[in-house]
Amino acid sequence: MGGLGNLYLIPCFLGDASPLSGLPQSVSQALESIDHYVVEHEKSARRFIKTVLPSKVQGSLHIRGIDKHTKSEDISELLTPCLEGHDIGVISDAGCPGVADPGAALVAQAHQLGIKIFPLVGPSSILLALMGSGFNGQQFAFHGYLPIDQKERKLALQKLERESLRDGQAQIFIETPYRNNQMLAALKQILSTETKVCVACDLTLPSQYIQSCSIRQWQHIKVDLHKRPAIFIIQS
Repeated sequence: MGGLGNLYLIPCFLGDASPLSGLPQSVSQALESIDHYVVEHEKSARRFIKTVLPSKVQGSLHIRGIDKHTKSEDISELLTPCLEGHDIGVISDAGCPGVADPGAALVAQAHQLGIKIFPLVGPSSILLALMGSGFNGQQFAFHGYLPIDQKERKLALQKLERESLRDGQAQIFIETPYRNNQMLAALKQILSTETKVCVACDLTLPSQYIQSCSIRQWQHIKVDLHKRPAIFIIQS
């Protein structure tokens, strides 16, 4: 086999969903043709492939893992199949690989090696939340996880609120699902009553919840976000 293989960034479901929910045909076509994968978690990646393509022979798959602890010197070795002419598929735990995901380091290395990158269309919880928020889609920033320490988290939230007020920028962040309720309580306590907050959880699922309103209004809203994947957005 001559030449380099390609690197396909393959989006997956944001939760337990129908195989056709939010995924175009290009995703199933890629999964059908690719046998080499770099994934965040092998078990969930195999389940995803089996759900989309039940006929795919699992024994034919060559799957390697990547996470935030993967050393930079090991990234190049994960791309060996591409150097040997095979295509590689990258699959995140949920949504789009390379966005708030360790797959970004693999993509960066692939560029250095001259490997062609093909990002495929699929659900991104960050963009879906922004789309559904009604907040500033022209200027926004994603901050990942905020500090766990209460004092540091308070300072971080106040900083995001000030920056949003100054620049009109929507400030997007996430929290570990089992701490979502504590995060919402902190937002109600720390932010100005006129600051708007969007909470978007279980996106693309039947239990989807999206609510945008001021902190003053949030004080009267009761919603259980425990263990539900959520996106938080601040707009001052």
